[in-house]
Amino acid sequence: MNASISGSSSPPIRWGIVATGGIAHTLAGEMLLVEDARIVAVSSRVKERAQVFAGEFGIPRAYGSYAELLADDDVDVVYVATPHAQHAEIVDAALDARKAVLCEKAFTTSLAETERLAQKAHDLGVFCMEAMWTRFAPLIARLRHIVADGGIGEVRSISADLGFVAGPQAKDRIWDPALGGGALLDVGIYPVAFAQMLLGSPQKLAAHGTLTADGVDAEAALLLGWAGGAYAQLETSLIAHSGNTARVVGTAGRIDVPARFHQPSGLIHTRSDGSVQVYEDEPVGRGYVPMLRAVHECVRHGRTQTEEMPLSDTISVMAILDDALRALGVSYPAPAPAGR
Repeated sequence: MNASISGSSSPPIRWGIVATGGIAHTLAGEMLLVEDARIVAVSSRVKERAQVFAGEFGIPRAYGSYAELLADDDVDVVYVATPHAQHAEIVDAALDARKAVLCEKAFTTSLAETERLAQKAHDLGVFCMEAMWTRFAPLIARLRHIVADGGIGEVRSISADLGFVAGPQAKDRIWDPALGGGALLDVGIYPVAFAQMLLGSPQKLAAHGTLTADGVDAEAALLLGWAGGAYAQLETSLIAHSGNTARVVGTAGRIDVPARFHQPSGLIHTRSDGSVQVYEDEPVGRGYVPMLRAVHECVRHGRTQTEEMPLSDTISVMAILDDALRALGVSYPAPAPAGR
């Protein structure tokens, strides 16, 4: 049923969802937990899929193309949940339609496309954000606050890893180069975004990894370096389970983020004097609600970006991924049309 857990005195923010895969199902469920969210439309290249999705979530309109959804005057915000390779085309069209945009990560498959769309959103004055939901988690906000307040001194190193075993059933998205497949764009973006969040854009990058027979990265390890000597060791994999943890080490302490670091339920802050502070939090739903609420705040108040995930950070993260993919020898073909 398309209803929220509590009422709101403000007019609802009306969402249109492009695509009906797993992540679209997840976000639709999370939208039902946001007080002022309403899903009013969904689209798929196969209209019957959109109709099934609409029935599942109580959505009034189901379309057989994203162009029809973008032409719907009742849609305030478009959530783009297609495979990576189709993001740029749909975000571009959504901006032309002057729709606010929340696009799944990775934002695009190339730095050039990311920069182009970020500039377009800026020029048009339209809200646009990559759905890096972990940036909005209360404990990630706590971590950033501790670091900014000097709670661990000067950051000297960061380590983060995220990996799982993706079986052959995932080929249609994760393993297909035509859809922007591979470990870095799918899950490696989380460790990269975590390091970039704290240290900004690195000056040096080294990458090592394994490619599949189709030419996408199955696993990768990155070593990033910053001026002054700070560094980050980042790992990602689609063929092995990793610890899925993170650590930030500074001159006056460290912060450990247990598994799953990108959806944290705890932080351990250890100071150089040996004292330890543990922070815990139980996410609402599956952890996407704070991001959705932040999007609503921006849309309501006419802001075009969030503080937590501005497009400048999306560009910085994509620059790292772009360099790493190039170093590994990954190149993506021109994407096929997404099906207007």
